[in-house]
Amino acid sequence: MTYKDKLLANRIYLILAALFIASLVTSNLIFQKFFYWYPFDIVIFDTKLFEVSVGLLPYPITFLITDILSEIYGKKKANEVVIAGIFASFFSLLIIYISKEVPATSWSPVNDGLFVNVFGAAPLAVLASMLAYLFAQFIDIRIYHFWKQLTKGKHLWLRNNFSTFSSQIIDTLTVLVLLCSFGIIDWNNFLGLLISGVIFKMMIAALDTPILYLAVYAFRKRFNLAINEEIDDKILIGTDDIIKEIGIKKIQ
Repeated sequence: MTYKDKLLANRIYLILAALFIASLVTSNLIFQKFFYWYPFDIVIFDTKLFEVSVGLLPYPITFLITDILSEIYGKKKANEVVIAGIFASFFSLLIIYISKEVPATSWSPVNDGLFVNVFGAAPLAVLASMLAYLFAQFIDIRIYHFWKQLTKGKHLWLRNNFSTFSSQIIDTLTVLVLLCSFGIIDWNNFLGLLISGVIFKMMIAALDTPILYLAVYAFRKRFNLAINEEIDDKILIGTDDIIKEIGIKKIQ
């Protein structure tokens, strides 16, 4: 792989990491708005399919990105992005907490009451989401690589859907238990939201499979990767590559 290829691979990795973190933090901030989409006239435990949080809209993107990273960059690089997402979420939690404590001016378009109404539950939500996310994402990556090794890099759809389905069930269950325990969501809505959320996430996961196939195909074609070959730390840009590129001899 040439230096330019390595540079491009690094840049793409950085972009994917940025999209992952942005999607994760955004989902934690907007979760209090619930929307409806009624493709089926079905009611489950007094909850129609589908009545779900808008926080679910960007969240599946995080699982798609970790699957791309797992497939192309390997387990280690995928885990690094997950850990970075945890730090970013807790940092956003700190900013929200400080913002709640400082008083609004009399002319502020958003007063203290409105701000607390929108973001008041965010610290608890981020905490609940992080605990759920921590379990779900690492499980997603582990299951993904389990199937990848078992199938020797073949049957991409299998590891994509099996890993995402398992992790999304764990994520939805954990975050709803925590949010209900904190009093943010009533326990009466628990089962309906759980089933509705899991089915919705599974549908989205199934829909992102063609996107994953296109992304993997594009990576393999651009970087001449064989099936099951990864762009790991040994291939990505290191000090030696930079030294060779700028023509400076390494001092022994």
